[in-house]
Amino acid sequence: MKETKFRTKSAPDAPVRAASQTPPSAPHVDTLDRADKAILRALQQDASISNVALAAKVNLSPPACLRRVERLKEMGLIRGIVALLNPAALDAGMLVMIGVVLDRSTPESFALFESAAQKVSGCMECHVVTGEFDYFMLVRTRDSESFNRLHAEQLLYLPGVRQIRSFMVLKQVLSTTQFPI
Repeated sequence: MKETKFRTKSAPDAPVRAASQTPPSAPHVDTLDRADKAILRALQQDASISNVALAAKVNLSPPACLRRVERLKEMGLIRGIVALLNPAALDAGMLVMIGVVLDRSTPESFALFESAAQKVSGCMECHVVTGEFDYFMLVRTRDSESFNRLHAEQLLYLPGVRQIRSFMVLKQVLSTTQFPI
């Protein structure tokens, strides 16, 4: 019997949803039963698991398991299936957190900055935050020299920026993609 691997499908005309957007009909986790939660936990640990193996792991038949996975995708609980790469093996071992303060707090200045931030080389995340900074960015680069170049060639030219503070990560204590379910 051929095992089915999980792949995300997207219709060619389907709108691309930003990572931070929640689907309008996102259910509350309390509406999920034990099997749904078991599927989500298992896929967070290893999304490359075959449908047959996943079904066995969560005590369902393969067709029932596949239907549930598809339903969880349709509900917006599974945004996609990805491979987590090793940054050091890809010459991106340095992680830098960057705090950004804009010179103005207007919708236009935020929109300009956000558009430009998406084009910064190695930018993995960009978040609007409260407090001393307006944004925090997470940038991956090879080393301090390449970050220096990135700073001089891209970060200094981001629109509307009053101040940038960089924090080079010395040791990653915890980094996970798994939500507690």
